[in-house]
Amino acid sequence: MKIKDFSDRITRVFQEPERVKDKLELLRISSIPRFTEFQTNILKYPIKGADSASFVFMFDEIFKKEIYKFCSNSDRPFIIDCGANIGLSIIYFKRLFPNSEILAFEPDRSIFRILEKNISSFDFSGVKLLNQAVWDSATHLEFMSEGADGGRVVETDLKNLKKYQVEAIRIKDFLTKPVDLLKVDIEGAETTVIQDCKERLHYVKNLFIEYHSFVNSPQTLHAITQILADSGFRIHLHPSFSSPHPFIERLAASGMDMQVNIFAFREAG
Repeated sequence: MKIKDFSDRITRVFQEPERVKDKLELLRISSIPRFTEFQTNILKYPIKGADSASFVFMFDEIFKKEIYKFCSNSDRPFIIDCGANIGLSIIYFKRLFPNSEILAFEPDRSIFRILEKNISSFDFSGVKLLNQAVWDSATHLEFMSEGADGGRVVETDLKNLKKYQVEAIRIKDFLTKPVDLLKVDIEGAETTVIQDCKERLHYVKNLFIEYHSFVNSPQTLHAITQILADSGFRIHLHPSFSSPHPFIERLAASGMDMQVNIFAFREAG
């Protein structure tokens, strides 16, 4: 056996108890009724969750699959997080780049309260949290909260959502200097925001967009990808939620029939 192979095997052995511990904690969280606040130490420090199902899903995407992983020539990258939810993405970014500067937006009042507590639990520096929605203008919008990760400012047919007015800012106004990563996960408002920002996307090095396709509404994925291509990005698409046999049956969840993770980046050189 090669020394490197032996070293890798030993590393996996020592990591395994931590993996088992995480799995057990995720199983515990999964058993908690939906839309019930809970606390966990799965990330070493005590943090709160708002919804068991969305927490388990986000933990898998962010910390297991590491969908937000990126490289930077600076040890102090500037990150804009649109749709920070309870802060798991911020915790991940700070683990990846401890000295990073992060500007984060979350419009949901109850989720923002949890976000603030979670970030204060880690005592991070260089993180600014704003309880605002991002849009194509500075205005006030009707926000629809579902108590987890699906709150939105776009129209929806979902029932029993709590509705209230939120302040919205124009994210384009913040694109005035190089941005190492712009994350846009805003439940259907992404096309409006990206269309408004297209003239300043040259400031952005890496761009993550979660695209949402709503049932019985026009799809705009093509509009986003065209803007990204015109801005000099190369694009990779990863399905987040889709029907396995869309010719035969189109599934829907939370009013959406498809979600696609868009990774846009600039080629080296």
